[in-house]
Amino acid sequence: MTVPLRTTVAQALAGLAGPLRAVIGLAAIGLGITLVLAPLSTHQIAVVTGIGLALAGIAAYLLPTLDGFTKVSARVFGAVLFVLGVLIAAWPVGGAPWLAFLVGASLIGHGVLQTVQVIRHGGDQRATSIIIALASVVFGVVALAWPVLTLTLFRLGVGAWFVFFGLQLVMAALYRNSPTQPRKRGRVARWSRTIGASLALLLAVGVALGSGWILGGVPLPQPGKFYTPPESVPAEPGRLIRAEPLKTGLPKGAEGWKILYTTTSFDGSPAISSGTIVAPKQRGTDPLPLLSASHGTTGVAAKCAPSLSATPLADGAGAALEQLVVEQGWAAVTSDYIGLGTAGAHPYLIGDAEARNVLDAARAAQEFDALDVTAETVLWGHSQGGQGSLWTGQVAADYAPDVPITGIAAFAPAADLFGLAEVNKSDAAGKTVSAYIAATWAELYPELELASQLTPGSARGVEKIQDLCFNGQDALSAILHGTQVPNQIFPDEVLDGEFGDLLRAQTPTGPFPAPVLVAQGLADPLVKAEQQREWVRDRCEAGIDIDYREFAGLDHLSLVAEESPLTPQLIEWTLDRAAGLPATPSCDALPE
Repeated sequence: MTVPLRTTVAQALAGLAGPLRAVIGLAAIGLGITLVLAPLSTHQIAVVTGIGLALAGIAAYLLPTLDGFTKVSARVFGAVLFVLGVLIAAWPVGGAPWLAFLVGASLIGHGVLQTVQVIRHGGDQRATSIIIALASVVFGVVALAWPVLTLTLFRLGVGAWFVFFGLQLVMAALYRNSPTQPRKRGRVARWSRTIGASLALLLAVGVALGSGWILGGVPLPQPGKFYTPPESVPAEPGRLIRAEPLKTGLPKGAEGWKILYTTTSFDGSPAISSGTIVAPKQRGTDPLPLLSASHGTTGVAAKCAPSLSATPLADGAGAALEQLVVEQGWAAVTSDYIGLGTAGAHPYLIGDAEARNVLDAARAAQEFDALDVTAETVLWGHSQGGQGSLWTGQVAADYAPDVPITGIAAFAPAADLFGLAEVNKSDAAGKTVSAYIAATWAELYPELELASQLTPGSARGVEKIQDLCFNGQDALSAILHGTQVPNQIFPDEVLDGEFGDLLRAQTPTGPFPAPVLVAQGLADPLVKAEQQREWVRDRCEAGIDIDYREFAGLDHLSLVAEESPLTPQLIEWTLDRAAGLPATPSCDALPE
């Protein structure tokens, strides 16, 4: 009797199904380990994930079936999973929400299919199979519920699922195809699968709970009545409206106050800003030397004002500021900037707007009855505030000639904003800063229509990040949300257009009315030393003296930490400025 060719081919394919599942299982294990351990870019993660899902689709197509309905559903699902995997691998620039949706839907579908098969056909591994299916469904639900789930957790979750899925295929192949010692091998296979499935489920639940805790940020105090000005306020900038004592975050031997004062907005109209003043408790009769500090990035929402924080002096060179106040007898004033604490759009990284807020804070400090401070002022600033301190010095003579500037210190300043946007556009921190810019500049420059020009998948990330402050757990949440934006926030064509020109216009070029100190950590991943050197070199070539100091091994934050070698140098440099000692420029000895 002749066996039909179709039957022969079917029997041959059935004989190959077991070994093929084993090969696919080993490949899935390798892909899972790669996702967990390898230093992959966002696009590489998408490619590896897509390949893994395509392999899972092939495996699903080859699952043993016992009736027509299950056979059809398994093959349809396998084909769909294969197509989705190929789509993800071939289109890695797709937005994070789409990637999360495709992966989530695939994981849920796989879990549902496996559960249906177990319920319909049972088997001696029913409990283990259901655990594996539940883990798959939980991972899928997390991906759908958190379309900007942290990239690290996403990699760990999907990578672990690939590993356990692969182990399941390999163990199933060994168990089904072993001709000897079936009882012993069956027991090993069952325990291996059960342990792996249980670990997968525990990891899935941990990812679900952990992502909600990390990405959700923490509740922060909202601005209260203090930040709402009275109906009638002075029209002149720099006038003190009110002050009240600070109750937290002050060093021993110091006292402080929150202040509300008049200033000038981005467009030149009158506005209100808030800030802080801190001074030593023990004061003599002479006026206190005044430091006006520009704070770094704390966020762009009103709740992100440093004066609302439990540690209002912690930003930037906070340790040096405390020493200057408590040990050297200085007064220090900081501006929250418009839009942080008070109403209005925060002029994030718009130098001249921030500079007006800083200068008016110094003016308001001179009106504060509880203190007697000098008109002469030294300026400090870190990161965003470093750019702000340089701009403050640049515009001081025109905007506030009544505030003589005796020194300008900038630590890791965002001096070349366009360069930063270009170099860091694909980094998590760079995407976070770009999201802050997108959220604020869209309001300040409506003619740019930035909201409609973001890269695919970026809009939801910007929406999430703009409501997170850049301090404490919120800072971690903001950075992790940044990792979930799959592409740079602004397309290259936007950076090359009018928006790029506005970024370049934020570079402070001088002249400066006082000696300038610029400090830079060589290990800074955000503000690169090479960019800072270029900015300093350009200023020196323009005839502006800069005291430029680099610090090996220090990054963006450790540069201004208490134990940083910059801290004592900064205090000494500041005291020299108040004493009128000659500056110490280093333009003739710049590093190559």
